[in-house]
Amino acid sequence: MDRPVWAPEGVDMQHPSPARMYDALLGGSHNFAVDRDAAELAITLVPDLPRLALSNRAFLRRAVRFMLDSGIRQFLDIGSGIPTAGNVHEIVHELDPQARVLYVDIDPVAVAHSRTILQGNERAGAIEADLRKSDDLVAAVRETGLIDFEQPVGLLLIAVLHLVPDIDDPVGKVSALREVVAPGSFIAISHLTSELRPDDAGKLGQHSVNQTKVGIHFRTKDEIVALFEGWDSVEPGVVELPLWRPESERDQHEKPGRSLGMGGVAIKV
Repeated sequence: MDRPVWAPEGVDMQHPSPARMYDALLGGSHNFAVDRDAAELAITLVPDLPRLALSNRAFLRRAVRFMLDSGIRQFLDIGSGIPTAGNVHEIVHELDPQARVLYVDIDPVAVAHSRTILQGNERAGAIEADLRKSDDLVAAVRETGLIDFEQPVGLLLIAVLHLVPDIDDPVGKVSALREVVAPGSFIAISHLTSELRPDDAGKLGQHSVNQTKVGIHFRTKDEIVALFEGWDSVEPGVVELPLWRPESERDQHEKPGRSLGMGGVAIKV
């Protein structure tokens, strides 16, 4: 298989990655045939899956705008994925060009593309790091100089914690990040859920095990709420993605009562 010119040397082109599959679901072009094939197979199992991807992207936009309105001027996006239209830095810099954004991802393709897009932008950057190694991640973030942990941060964990199995303690990983950020910091989490459609969640969970080296872990609402332990929830709490502060009908990519994703925002007081 020929390596595209935009793909970093040594990238695994034999197995689909969650970041590149998500890019494919959003109609992006920075993915491989193996990612598109895996995404198409997932769609045959759950036909409205692309709507979930759009719903998650819309939640990200609204959460970032809420944090901006609350005075946040630096954003740490962990598990940022492949750059697509409506990136965090685009949303942020439309309001405040001096605000800072740092993208973090474990996928070298995601990081390479982020760095290409951000060339010449001194207020945004991208690094490769692993959420499961929170100490190393925080140290790498500090080294960039973009994020000042002495000031409030907008922490984004969008569609990433369902890639962390229970054995790796996702609640503990979020808690470790909470200990680092200053009071007044916000966190936004979106997560795949088995709460409303357990059969479809089971199909996609098994598909992820068969197709990728990283399984997807659908969780119940109570399990997702537990990820916010130690934070003060912002209304309306943890809800289906299209129900978190929708701005218009355009945010209703999924029918309420049918979403495979839940999300919420909280603050450290």
